[in-house]
Amino acid sequence: MHGISFSNPFQPSGDYPYPMSTVESMSTTERFLQYVAFDTQSVRESTTAPSAEKELALAAFLVDELKALGVEDARIGEGGVVYGSIPATPGCEANPAIGFIAHMDTSPDAPGANARPQIVRYDGGDVTLNVEKNIVFSVGQFPDILKYKGQDVIFTDGTTLLGADDKAGIAEIMQMVAWIKTHPEVPHARLCIGFTPDEEVARGTENFDIPLFGAAYAYTFDGGEIGTLESENFNAGTALVTIRGVGVHPGLSKGKMVNSVRYAARLIDRLPIDQAPETTEGHEGFLHPNMAKGTVVESVVRILVRDHDRALYEEKKAFLVKLVDEMSAEFPEAKFSLEIKDSYENMKPYLDKAPKVLEIVRAAYRACGMEPQEEPIRGGTDGARLSVRGLPCPNVFTGGMNFHGVYECIPVKSLDKGAEVAVMLAKKSAEVTSLQ
Repeated sequence: MHGISFSNPFQPSGDYPYPMSTVESMSTTERFLQYVAFDTQSVRESTTAPSAEKELALAAFLVDELKALGVEDARIGEGGVVYGSIPATPGCEANPAIGFIAHMDTSPDAPGANARPQIVRYDGGDVTLNVEKNIVFSVGQFPDILKYKGQDVIFTDGTTLLGADDKAGIAEIMQMVAWIKTHPEVPHARLCIGFTPDEEVARGTENFDIPLFGAAYAYTFDGGEIGTLESENFNAGTALVTIRGVGVHPGLSKGKMVNSVRYAARLIDRLPIDQAPETTEGHEGFLHPNMAKGTVVESVVRILVRDHDRALYEEKKAFLVKLVDEMSAEFPEAKFSLEIKDSYENMKPYLDKAPKVLEIVRAAYRACGMEPQEEPIRGGTDGARLSVRGLPCPNVFTGGMNFHGVYECIPVKSLDKGAEVAVMLAKKSAEVTSLQ
């Protein structure tokens, strides 16, 4: 089946691409398509905040849109974080303020510029995303797509990621804001909105000001397929193994050259294959070499360390320490060094202290006709870091699939359902008088 290209009119420019008078009536899909037109890929190696200045273009755009919707205090804070709030309705001023959070950046793992989304009525077969380049979305490789047969699905053209992670979350939250502002008769607590940069490079909350945000509890809209709900995630760290060799002219190198690239390959080969992302699922952790680069003289291997269980996470780090020590002893001609940095913690122990926050979102799912499918995140979210810092923040689905790659997609109905959950959470905030 060939995709039907959707002509995207929402190209970013210096001016808002819609007349302000129509911003309240846009669909969730229209909002989403205008956001994916922005290239907001974050940069792992950057030390600035945000990591890429281009993220600020979307931040400014969102502030303009929030203000057009009547969110008068919308602004960009330190590090590029977008903040805004809607005051509580009369009688709900004392209710705990609720937060809605999504991230603006996209993953560095796949191209993000010049995204060309296309809306396809999915008929159950393979989808040709790009005729010219013969790029096909294969049912054999991605069988979960069959659940959405007969639905409209937003795909890419196979050359970039889509940006549903996490611009779908932004669209769903913005749709909630528009709905609330056009239904002033609906009671609610104070609604706090936050859009972060750099979540994909584990820096999304480093400048997030929780007191300024103002919420007592919050939800990140940054999850997977429709109906899923996440309250636990990986403990995560990054290991960098540096290997120093000796460079000599290859024609005169016998007995002299020490090729660091070969030792990097040996190191990777000794990582347990049964602890790889491609061989694990559910609560199973992994050691993932996701970058290797080098020359004869020096090579660097980056290894992601992940496990939901804290003790097993520490075991994986200890395994790497032992592996590097063993290789140093076995190959003294090369020089090995190891650095491990912790990135984030599992939020479950912190959310266990705030069970009401999960009860509220489960009730919202059920009110929207869904039984929540609770499962662990095989990754992390801004919500994990915020939960550790004292703002309980489970993760709500956005509806997307196959994040961080060119086969990313999202069914339109799933996108709409995420917005419906956001609206329901806003409504239910009027019933929440305490988090105890």
